[in-house]
Amino acid sequence: MVRIELVQGDITKVPADAIVNAANHTLLGGGGVDGAIHRAGGPAILEECRRLRATTLKEGLATGAAVATTAGRLPASWVIHTVGPVWAKTIDHSDQLASCYSSSLRVADELGARHVTFPAVSAGIYGWPMDDAARIAVSTVASADSAVELATFVLFSAGALDSFERASGQVDR
Repeated sequence: MVRIELVQGDITKVPADAIVNAANHTLLGGGGVDGAIHRAGGPAILEECRRLRATTLKEGLATGAAVATTAGRLPASWVIHTVGPVWAKTIDHSDQLASCYSSSLRVADELGARHVTFPAVSAGIYGWPMDDAARIAVSTVASADSAVELATFVLFSAGALDSFERASGQVDR
């Protein structure tokens, strides 16, 4: 069973085996968490992402999928990139958001990572309502069959932390 920890802070400063990046499908950097991870990790991350795009991911990374690269200068060994869905009022993409977390944990298992940090995937620029994003994230990670021992959700704001604390209180563990 994956133990869950919730903290408010900057995901690029929290030591872990692997840091999950809320990436866009191009893997070539962007805003929010994605931009912060690329800036803090340095050019090695972008170089590996470009190699992936030139070889195995020519069309980019699919929504809900995950792939690992070096972590560059980050306090981790790997960055696990995952692409969250854009929230839509009329279309339920909850399964894709849950897949971001389960796919990231599968990649972490393949790497042998035991401590993984997660952002609130899709809850920024992709518009997913924070309470629902927290519910999906916490329930998916808590119920995962994974060798990961500790999943730390690193939330940027007090409001996000509150949402994740409420979601964590609703999960049977």
